[in-house]
Amino acid sequence: MISFKNFALRRGERLLLSAVDLTMHAGWRTGVVGRNGTGKSSLFAAVRGEVEADMGDLDLPNRVRVASIAQELPSLPDAAIDFVLAGDAAVAKVLKAEADAMAAEDWEAVAEAHLRMAEIGAYDAGARAGKLLHGLGFPAETHQRAVSTFSGGWRVRLNLARALMTPSDLLLLDEPTNHLDLDAVLWLEQWLLKYPGTLLLISHDREFLDNVCTHTLHLHGGSAKLYTGNFTAFERQRAEQLRLQQITHEKTQAEKAHLQKFIDRFKASAAKAKQAQSRVKRLAKMADTEAVRAEREVQIDFPQPVKLPHALLRINDGICGYPSADGQVVILDKVGFGLEAGDRIGLLGPNGAGKSTLVKSLVGDLPLLAGERYAHPDLRIGYFAQHTVESLVAGTSPIDHLREISPNVATQAFRDFLGKWSFPGDRAFESIDGFSGGERARLALALIAWLQPNVLLLDEPTNHLDLEMREALAEALSDFPGAIVLVSHDRHLIGLVSETYWRVADGAVIPFDGDLDEYAAWLRARGNAGELRTPPAMPAAAAPVAAAPATPKSKANPHKLQKAEARVAELERELSDIDGALADPNTWSDASKAATLGQRQSTLRSQLEQAEGELLALYDAA
Repeated sequence: MISFKNFALRRGERLLLSAVDLTMHAGWRTGVVGRNGTGKSSLFAAVRGEVEADMGDLDLPNRVRVASIAQELPSLPDAAIDFVLAGDAAVAKVLKAEADAMAAEDWEAVAEAHLRMAEIGAYDAGARAGKLLHGLGFPAETHQRAVSTFSGGWRVRLNLARALMTPSDLLLLDEPTNHLDLDAVLWLEQWLLKYPGTLLLISHDREFLDNVCTHTLHLHGGSAKLYTGNFTAFERQRAEQLRLQQITHEKTQAEKAHLQKFIDRFKASAAKAKQAQSRVKRLAKMADTEAVRAEREVQIDFPQPVKLPHALLRINDGICGYPSADGQVVILDKVGFGLEAGDRIGLLGPNGAGKSTLVKSLVGDLPLLAGERYAHPDLRIGYFAQHTVESLVAGTSPIDHLREISPNVATQAFRDFLGKWSFPGDRAFESIDGFSGGERARLALALIAWLQPNVLLLDEPTNHLDLEMREALAEALSDFPGAIVLVSHDRHLIGLVSETYWRVADGAVIPFDGDLDEYAAWLRARGNAGELRTPPAMPAAAAPVAAAPATPKSKANPHKLQKAEARVAELERELSDIDGALADPNTWSDASKAATLGQRQSTLRSQLEQAEGELLALYDAA
């Protein structure tokens, strides 16, 4: 149990939180949400005992074991698996004692070490560490590599694996999905659902929050309010509160009309394409949340392209990769990929499989090793790469960046444009050195929008964006008439924006005939069949290995197929009923009933995932 009593917290002169009174019980999985700067990370620091309350008390049970992700990036000679194992200090200590005793041929000490290993479960610790590394995308051949040889993003993953390895009663995870690919995010979800302790989770990924959390802690305006339910349930409860308070009525009505237009447009396309059916599910979560969305401060838009030809960009028989001292490193082979006006394509696949390589080849930054890249003469690309935010020039202002692009444009035009991207007044002239990661990412997107592109190639644009900015980006992309290629681990964003999906894996780029829910089911079915996820190449990708010949598939039993379909339909109906009940504000007047419904919702989701995996396996056999 975690208890806050009249709790207040400052950072410098700023009052982050005041008069916080709430209790979180053991076993809860609580998502901590709020705008950037509201005190989420500072609250974690207080729980870890790194900062003291300015007023009131924060009470934790005696001897509670707390684990969290280290912020510093290690550069050590230790093997990756040893670094993760060291997260369990007791295991690491006894393994070292055993090794030292063996080296000294002290057999009595060896025997004592083995007894201790049996007591604390050290015999399978290596296997547990290996599973964590594998789940987070580390191929087996990298487990013995020195930590110092990994890039920054992979060291962040190592820190996450070490935190998960640490025995804990309370687990604090601050943005754990950053630097993960979608496959690793899905794996992490399943791991956290089985975690027996108490979880506090900061995330801007609403799908992740929805699927993991039983409660939501909202930080806003110096206060903290605890809600029962996941992020969608929180939004609906808060929307009802705002509606009852009659806050910004006219603004709410305007936002409702805008959101309805947004929903109608997506529903229309969802009716036409199987791959877009998941949009309806995601849009249903946004129903009746206009008041929360009207409260949002950030509104963005991408201007209409100067010209919008139909056939924009294409790669024919392309070989994508990199030249090397030994000739060339092939990442993707026989690529046939084209973009036309209005295309909205989401790229799926693990990190290192070639998604960024494909995007760079489309941009033209990475010349094809073979094949043809065709670009329309009026093509204008807006490209957001994973390093775009870091490439902004230190010591300069937003207006300086725009003036570098368009030196002859009047300053007032820059100010008017930046105001639409929430850089009003003097903010347009401030140095970006004082900007947050989210503000820098917003500026990078604004610079892309200034170019009035007809193609947007967005490679993980959400890493620095909070929930409000991600929602604004989804709506802005919905209005964009050009073509979009999107790489993102944020399922809510990619699920709303994308109409079709392509899977990048095993050296190939092929259409994926399904939506994100089916992709997740495909991953689970693949895992259940004993297959490993495609490992990312680290740090340089190797040439693709030819796929094994397909084996003949047996015909599925029609009775089993019908039974499996009925089971999925039954679970979906029951889950829909519970979702509807949790969406009713009256439900939350009875905390016990709401908690029971929340537990049943979590159970049904697990059962539905299993049933979908079984059904997918039968479809594959048909």
